[in-house]
Amino acid sequence: MTQEREEKMVNSRICSHFDSFHEQIANMYPDKKKLSLGQIGLCDVQQMLSVILLQQKSMADTRFYVKIFESDYSAVERINLQLVALQTQYQECQEPVHTDFDSDSDLEYGSCLDKQVAIKQLIDAKLVAIPGCQRLILNQGRCLVDLYLGDIHSSLSNTLAPADPASYIHAWLHTSDQHSLDEQKIWQMAKLSSNAALLSSSNMSQQQVNLAQIAGFLLENVLFESLESEKTSPSPASTQLSDEISQQERRALRQAQANGFQHYPQLPAKEGTIAVIGGGIASTHLALSLAERNKSVRLFCQDEAFSQQASGNKQGAIYPLLTPDNGTLSQYFQQGLLFTRRRLTTLIDEGFNIANELCGVLHTGHDERSRGRINRIISAQAWPKEIAHRVSAQEASKLASIDIDQEGVFYPLGGWISPPDFTRAAFDKATKIADVSALFNCNITRIEQSQGQWFLYQNADSHSANGSGNEVKHGPFSTLVLANGHGLTQFEQSKLLPATGFRGQVSHIPARNELAKLTTVLCSHGYLTPSNDQLHCTGASYVKDPEHLDYCPNEQLDNLKKMQHSFENKSWVDDIDITGHSARVGVRMVTRDHAPMLGCAPDTHVMLENYQLHQHSKASIKFWKDNPAPIHHGLFILGGLGSRGITTGPLAAEALASQLCGEVIPLDMATLALLNPNRMWMRKLIKGKAL
Repeated sequence: MTQEREEKMVNSRICSHFDSFHEQIANMYPDKKKLSLGQIGLCDVQQMLSVILLQQKSMADTRFYVKIFESDYSAVERINLQLVALQTQYQECQEPVHTDFDSDSDLEYGSCLDKQVAIKQLIDAKLVAIPGCQRLILNQGRCLVDLYLGDIHSSLSNTLAPADPASYIHAWLHTSDQHSLDEQKIWQMAKLSSNAALLSSSNMSQQQVNLAQIAGFLLENVLFESLESEKTSPSPASTQLSDEISQQERRALRQAQANGFQHYPQLPAKEGTIAVIGGGIASTHLALSLAERNKSVRLFCQDEAFSQQASGNKQGAIYPLLTPDNGTLSQYFQQGLLFTRRRLTTLIDEGFNIANELCGVLHTGHDERSRGRINRIISAQAWPKEIAHRVSAQEASKLASIDIDQEGVFYPLGGWISPPDFTRAAFDKATKIADVSALFNCNITRIEQSQGQWFLYQNADSHSANGSGNEVKHGPFSTLVLANGHGLTQFEQSKLLPATGFRGQVSHIPARNELAKLTTVLCSHGYLTPSNDQLHCTGASYVKDPEHLDYCPNEQLDNLKKMQHSFENKSWVDDIDITGHSARVGVRMVTRDHAPMLGCAPDTHVMLENYQLHQHSKASIKFWKDNPAPIHHGLFILGGLGSRGITTGPLAAEALASQLCGEVIPLDMATLALLNPNRMWMRKLIKGKAL
């Protein structure tokens, strides 16, 4: 009991430090429209709740960006357990009787309900102990929390400094005894910070104080006395040290980082309305992410409504693509899965109607090779149970509610979402919060840059198949994003992008008999969803460079055979009825490395011209390393989402929106390099290899 009492005392003091820090922030920045806070260590859930409530109650007109760096993966489990306990505690809150003298009760009631809302948001966010950055969008988009898990110095050094100085971190909070601040960490924090940013710490030594001052931080040390004294004693606030040396060091760190990453440029957008070509998951979620930043957006969609192309399937499965080494792509898919879930649950909480079922995904092999691969993946890593875990044949049947009788892997946070519903909800919300609109039946046939501005040209003759006839000109726009799915490579500026169209036919199966009992998404040689509106989806075919998009009876039969092959001699497979010839065909744009593309559009013509002059020599390697990658300024790419675009697309859109607005991008440098549209060429060129 004595130890428990001491722990409560320490927690109380730490919480007091949180409150003091956040109160000071509110006083320092009362009218700031955008505020970035950093935090080293995640020792208590009250840290997260405090900042959510600070934005919600005291700084409602300020958009918060909170960066939390934590190396201890078990902190996530601790936070989740604390959230469950707090939810139980605050569920007992009842509205008090209001009287003329009951002002204190009124305040306590308001605080109680506010905490209930904040706790629910964090519980719904489903924090999971995965490497890298997890972005949480809270308080109706007014509070963004990025949780970076992994070695803190590595996380800091692999986070790009924002392009816009207004996005530098204004204040840091450090409370954890487990995470000391050495010189390297302090300078990496400084790289991301504004001049004379506040650093508030509960346990810094004099040496650390000196280092932080040299790095240009304004210090506020809060020193705790011994437990017996039960008193806190704040030291006097240090004076601001903003000499030229610290500023030069910060600039040098940022420039060195930018120089080392110049072949994957992360340039922001210019001021003005942003044009986006597309009408699916990528474009509408980009519109939403930009709208949350109060940007004006114009979407140009070739169809009469959204989701007429690849995003028009009735049900889209969401689950991660894992690899045995859990490399950069595998980590991105996990981050994308969690972000998509968070977007979905938030939109539903806000009243948008999105058909979905987060029922998990059951992955089984269909032959010896696929079973071996699944076994290698699940055996290679200590995956968080929420991401993936092995299930026995008996457990698989129980999860699916039909006879599976095969062991496999279960992805508990997966499931299915209606892509058309998800697409429309994202756009509808965007239009409610910012100047966002769409022009339909607008087939943009070419784009052109003139004097730094982009113009879009629409063929006015709807009956012309060859692009002839009168043109309608749209623009000028300083920024243009190509997010048009399988049309990504239709323009002269983008035609060499390394993405290929693959036709996919999804079969619609009536729900009947045993099949209707299916309660999880099945993934094997093809996939099968639980029913929605009395229909299951199964498929899909995979045909490169399709000649047409008409219904294909052979592909319908192939979809059936995939299920028969995957689950031999199961009675429920006989319930799969394809005789109604009901199906939908779409084209997904797929990259060779299965990673999406987001970022500045490469100028491939200039690159190939330079390539003719610089090939296969040490001098050419130096040339490509020392010179920025050629790009089309003001033109950006968001595409190549492949067959799992609903898993990866919303996070890709959020990351691109962060780049366009000059913010800290919620992806590390390795991931940004993996997703950059330049990657296929630059990987080879900077190694002196032939294209």
